Amino acid sequence: MPLYEHVMIARQDLSNAQAEALIEHFGAVLADNGGKLVDHEYWGVKTMAYKINKNRKGHYAFLRSDAPAEAVQEMERLMRLHDDVMRVLTVKVDAHAEGPSVQMQKRDERDRGDRGDRGDRGDRRRAS
Repeated sequence: MPLYEHVMIARQDLSNAQAEALIEHFGAVLADNGGKLVDHEYWGVKTMAYKINKNRKGHYAFLRSDAPAEAVQEMERLMRLHDDVMRVLTVKVDAHAEGPSVQMQKRDERDRGDRGDRGDRGDRRRAS
């Protein structure tokens, strides 16, 4: 089955428990339609770049799924109809990454990862 990653933004006035319940609810929708929720992360309340439906903040959640396209379409349809869900983004991926997402990693772990050794950069000219 195809692999998908979903990011969902829920209204800011929900409690953390209600936001977690939304994740479980949509995982059950996937399971009912022949798919499964592989992993999920609750990223917490974050400030958005612009207002959505008069909200400055939102509960962010990240879901990894292994489901047929019909199950994902049904889950997205129900998410868009749900009053508490403001935005949804779904991306089809070739493979799920191991471990936590970049959003959940500590800043120092992220910085060490892909940048490699930059040296002393002594060959650069300095502005005077």
